[in-house]
Amino acid sequence: MTTIESEPTAGEASRSKRLKDATHAVHDGLDRMIMAFDPFSSRTRYGQFLKVQHGFHRDIDALYRDTALGALVADLPDRRRLGLIEDDLADLEIDAPLYVEPAIFRDEGLAELPEALGWLYVAEGSNLGAAILLKQAARLDFSTAFGARHLAGSPQGRARHWRSFVAALDSVALSDADEARVIAGATDAFGRVSGLVQDIFAN
Repeated sequence: MTTIESEPTAGEASRSKRLKDATHAVHDGLDRMIMAFDPFSSRTRYGQFLKVQHGFHRDIDALYRDTALGALVADLPDRRRLGLIEDDLADLEIDAPLYVEPAIFRDEGLAELPEALGWLYVAEGSNLGAAILLKQAARLDFSTAFGARHLAGSPQGRARHWRSFVAALDSVALSDADEARVIAGATDAFGRVSGLVQDIFAN
């Protein structure tokens, strides 16, 4: 049974820190892969980047509407970015991709909490680093009002927005087995983005 702790165990690294350490290699590899395709070198490349973003956020969109997760992260529905990505695609006059396979997470049969936390960790962490991507998109004349809406920071600031998510993430008490499932979920999320990058940029 999942419960909520009032504070982390003394002397123990937080879940977010353990996740960062455990996924560092796969995260770094993904960053290198994306930059190797130079997604901000042209509008065409940037359009491919948007398709990668759409594929990933389409897979996790249901998590942002899940009531159990919303009870842990109070502003979770407001963090949803799929609609913004679709607006960015429309700005570039690009049709949203068509998918043969269903989204990884759907309204029915959502993942268990540990896996969901791992996937959300990856999604929310990407928004923290999006400030750098937004600057690169600006060189293509994209902004938070046109073409790069989904890269916008929270009105409360990216760092504060991230810290509030991390506080919720770290507050959930899980068994050792479930801790491993959180890490597995985050690793799977990074792997999913890597697969999308390869499929979209290499074809």
